[in-house]
Amino acid sequence: MKSALKIALGLVLFTALAAVTFHWIGAQQASAQTLADAASARGSDAVLPNDAGRMMKEGQKTFRFDTFGDEEFWGDTLQLHRAIEGVKLGGVGPGVSPATALAVGLKVDVDALPASLVAALKQGKVNLNDPATTLALLKLNSVVGVTGFFNEQATLRSIGIQCALCHSTVDNSFAPGIGHRLDGWANRDLNVGAIVALAPNLQPEADLLGVDQATVRAVLNSWGPGHFDAELALDGKAFRPDGKTSAVLIPPAFGLAGVNLHTWTGWGSVTYWNAFVANLEMHGKGTFFDPRLNDSVQFPVAAAAGFGNVRNTPDLITPKLAALQFYQLGIPAPKPPKGSFDEESAERGKEVFEGQGKCASCHVSPLFTEPGWNMHTPEEIGVDDFQANRAPDKRYRTSPLKGLWTHTKGGFYHDGRFATLNDVVQHYNTVFGLGLADQQVHDLVEYLKSL
Repeated sequence: MKSALKIALGLVLFTALAAVTFHWIGAQQASAQTLADAASARGSDAVLPNDAGRMMKEGQKTFRFDTFGDEEFWGDTLQLHRAIEGVKLGGVGPGVSPATALAVGLKVDVDALPASLVAALKQGKVNLNDPATTLALLKLNSVVGVTGFFNEQATLRSIGIQCALCHSTVDNSFAPGIGHRLDGWANRDLNVGAIVALAPNLQPEADLLGVDQATVRAVLNSWGPGHFDAELALDGKAFRPDGKTSAVLIPPAFGLAGVNLHTWTGWGSVTYWNAFVANLEMHGKGTFFDPRLNDSVQFPVAAAAGFGNVRNTPDLITPKLAALQFYQLGIPAPKPPKGSFDEESAERGKEVFEGQGKCASCHVSPLFTEPGWNMHTPEEIGVDDFQANRAPDKRYRTSPLKGLWTHTKGGFYHDGRFATLNDVVQHYNTVFGLGLADQQVHDLVEYLKSL
């Protein structure tokens, strides 16, 4: 009797275990089939390209047109839009005409202009000395890197800026300053300081730096075309010990795929710098965290202002960073125009670059910077430490070399101290005792122009 009972119980347990096992196996098979069906329906190989295409479009839109809510600062607070309008249109001062805007380096996207306006421009029927024309261009969203916000009376109520303001230009195909967009190119014509100095209310910046508005304007006007001082609002150092501006050259934002640290003095990756600039320089509304800025000795202004931990609700920046980075990393360095360098000389220069010149030890092809932590002390490259000491690591980055021909205006190195590539090569020839002959220097320069 007991034996029969044990057998019966065993059969029950076996049946139950089998049912559970078969159910589990069936569920796994169904799950696998669901994944297989999904992959088959969408095409697994198509998922990544489709997503990449979406991110590129989103990133480009962000790069070109997103203000991250910074109009609250540039327009609502600094009142920069009133200086653009001029007194005749309800603002202050003479206003900013297209001619003035182009003179300070602002660019116009010809693809955003209607055919009728293009025709009128060609015929000289557009008044480029009237601020009203500037407002019309802003309404068309054609001023690269600047967005106008209009009220019902068709006058400006605010103004905002985008990444493209400093890191895009145009090809001048229509006229100087008017053409097709060139994203990622450093706008070395742009006089950021002179533009910001027009703002009627610079008191917030004066309060931040602990000076008066007149001093802020003097500092801004000292920058000059193609320069910007991202560290001013962190350490308050407006001038170098030699009396020159602390502002540095605007760097290009192309050819950065595979490159570790961004900007002249490192700091962080592309997406780090996007967050840094969008929050702290553009004054957008987002989240930014870097406890290194809490160092009150190195960054007294930033530490006092709490820039090491910025929080805004809603966050208008963080959701855009992934696609923005994706787009920027997808911008290739432009190839030099045919005939812009001596090809035979460049071939010889490549040998110098990789051999006696020792350039390739740091500028590793094809990135032309070091894979990894691409940073060097000032002593290693034979320059002073002023700008390096304004950054957390107190070093200079090995700058990528592709597309050098696009940003020759303003000079080379972070502050443009070397007017030409020849000056750069001669600097290293002296510092490192390379012993390069004049012909080798010439050939090496031609090679650099070919990158």
